[in-house]
Amino acid sequence: MAYSFTNKRTNLFITLSAIFLTNALVAEIIGVKIFSGETLLGTAPAQLHLFGDFVLDFNLTAGAVIWPFVFITSDIINEYFGKAGVKRISYLTAGFIGYSFLIIYAVTKLPPAQFWLDVNAKDPAGNPINIDNAFGMIFRQGLGIIIGSLTAFLIGQLLDASVFQYLRKITGSRKIWLRATGSTLVSQLVDSFVVLGIAFYVFGNWSLAQVLAVGIINYIYKFTTAILLTPLLYAAHYAIDGYLGKEHAEDLANEASMSSFM
Repeated sequence: MAYSFTNKRTNLFITLSAIFLTNALVAEIIGVKIFSGETLLGTAPAQLHLFGDFVLDFNLTAGAVIWPFVFITSDIINEYFGKAGVKRISYLTAGFIGYSFLIIYAVTKLPPAQFWLDVNAKDPAGNPINIDNAFGMIFRQGLGIIIGSLTAFLIGQLLDASVFQYLRKITGSRKIWLRATGSTLVSQLVDSFVVLGIAFYVFGNWSLAQVLAVGIINYIYKFTTAILLTPLLYAAHYAIDGYLGKEHAEDLANEASMSSFM
């Protein structure tokens, strides 16, 4: 029986880690696209006047679509495997993201085959395009964006793990929504501004007002989504309780909590 539980615990960590890593990696890669939230919802542009004359609409990075699932998975890992589990997968994920960017950058520098250029010389509407140039522009991100993204990711994850366990110490096994949502709200407040500050203020040409304005919009989206996805968090806990057995799941969560404060 003990061997069976050990296997289930290991399989659970591998599965959660795979979900976490995959969503984080995909979010980083697709993050180069910016989409209009207003157009998606069929509403007029917000045209918010923030910090003087700066006008802002609800434009978000495509990576934001799946990034909330990274928050949820991180909180579940924290619940059952503690801060050590979150740190382990966060460092691994940051390493894999960095590795992916290096490979993608190297691939964009490979000389294109002439037939590939010829076959893709026009888009479906018949307009001429340079497919190799388009490929490079889509997949090759600036150094500032990469550094800002990885820095914000690690700071956000480590802060999330600490706040989550602090709240768990106060709430015990009750109020999953409080520690999960609370830790996300704190960590993403930092994440939203760090990535923009490094990528576009330090390495780019954005003004501080623009960083603050865009950061506020990103944060509004993140904490709203975190609250809306709370039922999914409870569903995940219910599924894990059924997989491990409720008693084993509670023991694992208590062990994770105690180890986080030792």
